Amino acid sequence: MRVLLVEDDEPVAESLRRGLLRYGFEVAWVTTGGAALSHEDPYDVVLLDLGLPDTDGLDVCKALRERGDVPIIVISARSDETDRVVGLELGADDYVSKPFGVREVIARIRAVMRRVQARTPEVAAGGPDRYGSRLTIDRKAARVHVDGEEVALAPKEYDLLAFLTEEPGALMSREQIMEAVWDANWFGPTKTLDVHVAALRRKFTGVITIEAVRGVGFRLEIVKDAGAS
Repeated sequence: MRVLLVEDDEPVAESLRRGLLRYGFEVAWVTTGGAALSHEDPYDVVLLDLGLPDTDGLDVCKALRERGDVPIIVISARSDETDRVVGLELGADDYVSKPFGVREVIARIRAVMRRVQARTPEVAAGGPDRYGSRLTIDRKAARVHVDGEEVALAPKEYDLLAFLTEEPGALMSREQIMEAVWDANWFGPTKTLDVHVAALRRKFTGVITIEAVRGVGFRLEIVKDAGAS
């Protein structure tokens, strides 16, 4: 995922950029509102500081929103409620007050992207995502079918399955999963994750496998059809 980071505070920007890179994001960093508005390379989400040296970040937010629907997350030391409200009314999708942790920002990015994807119309030939010949996930309707029959899932079971199937075969750490499916501020034990993984294994036996990688996390694989090469 490509991030446009608009932040003039070098230590803050470097720390955030390094953290995002560790999680697999591509980051383009600019330090002024003018540079943000003239940036030509494509990006999927904007992280926008309000205290820029050349213009108010709220004006940049408004200008970016007038250009299109790319998600905008404001990151600012301004914690006043008025600034938060104005930022959201001008088109920001979320607002994070400094100081913040990289994990919180990443969780906010993922949450915003899920909301955007949920409200984005399917492409003409689109529809439910198919995994093998048996499993389909309709992310628009939040419904899952196996062999054409709907599988009843608790909300977090669905969220976990939807997240793990975004990249079948990829190893996801417990930290990544908890941030994406539960909450960026989750500090308790992750036993609930094991419970939900066990539930998915029971409900999708023979359709998917969820491998536990000790000390790291989980890897979901789609079970190949019998006779498939």
